[in-house]
Amino acid sequence: MKFDSFLNKAALLAKKRNYEGALTALKYEEERYYGSFKYYYLYGVICLYSGNYAEAHENFNLARKIKINDLNLMLCFAVLYLKRMDTVQAVHYYLEVQELDKNNRIAKKALAVIRKYSAGEALSEWVTENLSTLFPPIPASVITSKTIINIALILTVAAVIFLGILIIAKAQPNPFKRNKRPTADFVLSNQERRESVQVDGYYRYILTRDQAINYYDKALSLFTSYRDEEAKKSLNRILESNASEGLKSRARLLMDNMQVPGFDNFKKADNPALADVRSEPFIYKNVHVIWKGMATNVAVTDEGTTFDLLVGYDTRKVLEGIVPVIFFSPLSINTEKPLEVLGKITLNASSDIKSDIRLEGVAIHQSGKLE
Repeated sequence: MKFDSFLNKAALLAKKRNYEGALTALKYEEERYYGSFKYYYLYGVICLYSGNYAEAHENFNLARKIKINDLNLMLCFAVLYLKRMDTVQAVHYYLEVQELDKNNRIAKKALAVIRKYSAGEALSEWVTENLSTLFPPIPASVITSKTIINIALILTVAAVIFLGILIIAKAQPNPFKRNKRPTADFVLSNQERRESVQVDGYYRYILTRDQAINYYDKALSLFTSYRDEEAKKSLNRILESNASEGLKSRARLLMDNMQVPGFDNFKKADNPALADVRSEPFIYKNVHVIWKGMATNVAVTDEGTTFDLLVGYDTRKVLEGIVPVIFFSPLSINTEKPLEVLGKITLNASSDIKSDIRLEGVAIHQSGKLE
């Protein structure tokens, strides 16, 4: 995880027991870190130490939506259940932690305590006095970011030289090459290849058998390289064509196994322009994009947030177009500042809607840096 000087400063405040100061600073930057696992986790842990268990639980739930199997997050949920004296759920989480790290000190201690104080009253007394000993540590680095960068540069250079020698000698595989996804469940059978198209019916695109197979093979290759958004373009062409139902089922299955990207891992090379999407909107259906601009006509309710994104107008010079955006949660948006929206393209079926496409929001990045 990348070093973040602001989050680190907040964590160091908390380590000095200035929990109120740390939480106030974090709350002020809530919009900036929308959709950040590290932010939600840190906020929740500091809430734990400050005794605000309800807000800790709320932030841990937000963090779990981003990383469901994080070990430290499991420890947090376990201690909250133990606080409620729900030992069944607490033990469940502690055992899951041990599956990931059999020597985890906190999980070992917690399970030993639950076994020792099996009587409800005795365990309740222990929890009241000692629960904080089961809290995960507040994640903070005690060295400066400059020191980290210098150390990282030295270690990286040394590692590259050493590993380069080993790679050349074929003593070990190249660790810089990301492992490809398994594809066994998605490979077409010979029959599916032979029967890849159908002739009857009306379709947006007409493909030959070779074209249909080539589009699928291309999508599968992109999928194995974690280029999901680019792969969707080929799969959408299959779904809107005369491809066989068997091939379309394969395309849908492949799409179902794709991941929702975040700002940290989004492939910007695969980010389409608004003009490209409007020229062939069906090809970009359910494709994720990151578009910069300004927000206007913001409406916030308990159920969600809607606004119009003035795409390209973050520079206040060029307006590429206006796209409606919807988030299924209430957000605070500053209409005076530019923003980046990570969202999924959906198509508007109703003719009375002013735009043919809209974005279902995933995350927003808004800060003065965008100006």
